[in-house]
Amino acid sequence: MNSARRMALQYVLLFGASGVSLPFAGLWFREQGLDGAAIGLLLAAPMLGRVITGPLLAVWADGFRSRRTPIALLGLVMAAGYGGAGLFEFLPVRGLCWFVGATAAAALIPLTDVLTLRLASRDGFTFALPRGFGSAAFVVVNVGMGALLLRAPIDLVVIWITVLGVGIGLAGAFLLPDEPVGEGAPLKGMERFRGLGRLMKDPIFMTAIFAVGAVQAAHAFQYGFSTILWKAQGISEAVTGQLWAFGVVVEIALMWVFEPWRRKVGIGPWSLLMVGSGVAVLRWTAMAFAPPLWLLWPLQALHALTFAATFLAGVQLVERLAPRDSQTAAQTLSSVLSAGLLIGLATAAAGTLYDRFGAGGYLAMAAMAGAGLLAAASLRTRLV
Repeated sequence: MNSARRMALQYVLLFGASGVSLPFAGLWFREQGLDGAAIGLLLAAPMLGRVITGPLLAVWADGFRSRRTPIALLGLVMAAGYGGAGLFEFLPVRGLCWFVGATAAAALIPLTDVLTLRLASRDGFTFALPRGFGSAAFVVVNVGMGALLLRAPIDLVVIWITVLGVGIGLAGAFLLPDEPVGEGAPLKGMERFRGLGRLMKDPIFMTAIFAVGAVQAAHAFQYGFSTILWKAQGISEAVTGQLWAFGVVVEIALMWVFEPWRRKVGIGPWSLLMVGSGVAVLRWTAMAFAPPLWLLWPLQALHALTFAATFLAGVQLVERLAPRDSQTAAQTLSSVLSAGLLIGLATAAAGTLYDRFGAGGYLAMAAMAGAGLLAAASLRTRLV
């Protein structure tokens, strides 16, 4: 099995888990008797914690000789955390276990992205190819879990993501390519921390990852509360899974069809980020008016631009702006901002917004995407 296929399998496992946890975790917590504010807090805690755990885990991961070793270990930690959340009913313990599982799951993504970028450069395949298989897995588990939950207990959500964590651990140990972290011996801890410091002092780099992060974080209300809102509108879990899946199908088309063409004709990541940001403002503004089911389909199709386009732009901007020996730290910082601090704050606020305004909470997400658009626009002369 070549390296592209091995990384495709890794993304299938990763997004086979998040394809269930993202749309259905809020529903699982709701079935445990929690209100919107409590759900928002539990979902936001690991995201906010990434401000600390993200850099620490990046430095820790760069201390190994092989990039697959920390991936294998984090997969097992993910399984233990999510499994504990399902086993323990005492809320503080359940919240701590969820924090551990979600923290490990989130840390796996930038580590996998860095490994894939390295292998793509070495072996000559496109990064979007294996990443697209992850999106395909997201589609399948969305539809499948939505259909299963019509008959199966909601606890299936936690069982599924726990099993996938074990799979990630085993794949990391025995299947992923044995790519070295760097040349020679691993860098010492303080040297790795200094690399992080240099990146954080670079205003162009930090503005770029803020722009990407703000647009990505604007998905927080959708991730946490769309399923609950749609159920209140009379939309079943099965149709909810189909709506999520449809958005990701269009995302896959962007990665597998549009992305190679974009690279061929020379459309840069800054232009991609500007389009994604602008569309995000329109998408979340429209969602604030609780549109009917027929309108949700085209709005879900915009996920290809609001998420996939900005994600690809971010990966490529980080690769362009960061030194080679700081790629893990750079991708992690970007992930910490978008999938950590910003989306954590947005998710924490989303619970209260949902309780007070219902679908109107999407307007706050439109404002956040607008901030990302303005930040991206300020970089035009540096990145075009």
